[in-house]
Amino acid sequence: MLQHKDRIILSEIKDFFTSSEKAMETIFNFISSLTFSDKRYGFSKACNLKYANHTKFVLLMLFPFFEVKTSWHYADSTLYRFLSCGKDVFYRLMNDGRIDWRNLSYSITMQLIRKTQKKSKASTNGPRCLIVDDTDLPKTGRFIELIGRIYSHVTHSSNLGFKGLFMGYYDGKSFFSLDFSLHGEKGKNKNKPYGLTHKQIKERYSKRRNKYDKSKERIDDYFSTKITSMIRMIRLAIKKGVRFDYLLVDSWFTCFELVKFITTRRIGCHLLGRIKMGKTRYGAFDKILTAKELLALLRRKKKVKRAKLLRFYYCQQIVDFKGVEVKLFFFKTSREGNWNAVMTTNTKLTFEEAYKIYSNRWLIEVYFKEAKQYLGLGKCQAQDFDAQIASTTLCMMQYNILSVIKRFHDYETIGELFRASHKDAIKLTLAEQIWLIIIEIMSELSQVLDINTEMFMENLLSENETLTKYFNLSNLSQAG
Repeated sequence: MLQHKDRIILSEIKDFFTSSEKAMETIFNFISSLTFSDKRYGFSKACNLKYANHTKFVLLMLFPFFEVKTSWHYADSTLYRFLSCGKDVFYRLMNDGRIDWRNLSYSITMQLIRKTQKKSKASTNGPRCLIVDDTDLPKTGRFIELIGRIYSHVTHSSNLGFKGLFMGYYDGKSFFSLDFSLHGEKGKNKNKPYGLTHKQIKERYSKRRNKYDKSKERIDDYFSTKITSMIRMIRLAIKKGVRFDYLLVDSWFTCFELVKFITTRRIGCHLLGRIKMGKTRYGAFDKILTAKELLALLRRKKKVKRAKLLRFYYCQQIVDFKGVEVKLFFFKTSREGNWNAVMTTNTKLTFEEAYKIYSNRWLIEVYFKEAKQYLGLGKCQAQDFDAQIASTTLCMMQYNILSVIKRFHDYETIGELFRASHKDAIKLTLAEQIWLIIIEIMSELSQVLDINTEMFMENLLSENETLTKYFNLSNLSQAG
């Protein structure tokens, strides 16, 4: 339960933004409607806390909409001046290894998914998909806990940072970020594990953790393979009640371990993933062939067709993959183009259907771009690994809230919605600046003209609704 003052603080901030500030009002309404139990997710219950942890969590969720990039920038923001609490309040929360950020994120996201299901008048089009992919999360501080060098396939260079493995859910209309894990790349050089010298590894930040800390699970993820972490995340999603028709992955993740895992599920889901034209062999035509060899055989047998609607050339074949029956599709965009291939455990799927479903995998790339650009995904430079987990989780939940608002309101993109919220928040900053000037002028006038300051102030506020709101908020913070 929120403390009395906490409720008033959040209520006053919310009330500052009315229907004229549509974006911020809607964001506030969504965040305020979310519920969770402090105790269940590991939040402390200390009676001497100035603000309840629920309040601090809500404020952290609001940071990017007030142009507060990180807790470090909070001290220079408008929020700081009417909350009158230091940035350490938020540091302590984000560094707390007892908080179960993964389950908290699921709790919030499942609430949002249920809201979309209730508000949607018609069923969503197309199959439900789980989408998994990784992305680079570069860092600048070499003393960050568990930091190491990762190879970027974008820049083709080795940089400090983490590999972030993310899993999202697409219900046919909206994309939700569900789960993630942070990974390092140990490399093959024993003298420089994770791309660092032994001295640099010792210089990294570290802290003792309680055996019951939830952050231990996250550290286990760090040292696990991405395939292991992915399967663990899928299992948890199923346990949380997420139902999907297809798991979409790129060629790096398509492997027999994943095929075997998916085909043993009892929820009727399938794998659909790109494959490499490499050394992996498949059984077909009483032979054991690589993808290249199988494609060459299909071409000799004149199995190549033209998909008129997609304007693709393609061929297909059901094959045996280590005892599991799967279907391979080979395709290219023109006669001179390079052949690509996808695999699916749904052998009844047509090429057109497979291509349409697989194209939804691009949604996670859009998520990476927008979350990094607008919400600061991966920008956290805190030394504590717990804070890295907290920051990434907050970005996920913020994105999911924006995704729902975009779905049911008149916004073409999340970027448009985010810019609108910033425009609304600027009004609060301007009101604050005007208020400080007014206070100074009022003080001078009361002395020179010998007038009743309170009465003058009352008359002034009655003429300006925005200043009245700021006055109430300012007085509230000073009262604390």
